[in-house]
Amino acid sequence: MNKLDTKIATEHGWYPSEANDIAVLYEEAFGTKFAVAISDKTKRMEMLAESFQPDFSYVVRRDDRIIGIAGFQTPEGSLTGGMDADGLIRLLGMLRGLWACLILSLFERKAKPKELVMDGIAVNANYRGFGAGSALLDAIIQHAADKGFDTVRLDVIDSNPRAKKLYESKGFIATKVEHFAFLKPIIGFSSATTMVFEVKNTPLSTHSLKRHVVKDE
Repeated sequence: MNKLDTKIATEHGWYPSEANDIAVLYEEAFGTKFAVAISDKTKRMEMLAESFQPDFSYVVRRDDRIIGIAGFQTPEGSLTGGMDADGLIRLLGMLRGLWACLILSLFERKAKPKELVMDGIAVNANYRGFGAGSALLDAIIQHAADKGFDTVRLDVIDSNPRAKKLYESKGFIATKVEHFAFLKPIIGFSSATTMVFEVKNTPLSTHSLKRHVVKDE
């Protein structure tokens, strides 16, 4: 089912009390990647919940329940911006904390001036196919336009062709492919495609939000 579910609402940010719910979504979507850095699931979830910065994300709700999230990064910060070396060492100890820092640095992508970087989309498995991912992507693009960014950039891994197809349908263009087969045993994939959406050159009249609410503490 590809038609947008009219019962879902897209919102900017979320309540701090919902951090554990967001961690569950992230674990489902990206747990394999984070597990290389933090093998203990309980500690991984704790670190995620502590590190989230709600202002750097959009969520989709259905019946007031968060069923999907899209994080982003700008020169001012990112959704997981609170995940720093001090926090990792405090939670994991010196050796495991330094290992986590090393692994996570492999995934680090800094935003350039006038550029918004996508940090991935996670949708509850029970609600995929109802348009949540598409709505989140529209929200990110509209946010970039509203804030004066020139481009939206993202990386999609070779093992996720469905996501790449969605990005292409929204107007993202592949600009570069990086191959790192020697890292596959560690990070779980062997290549990633960088895709860019030109905000300043694309009419956004077709991108609309069901609802746009900033969550304050």
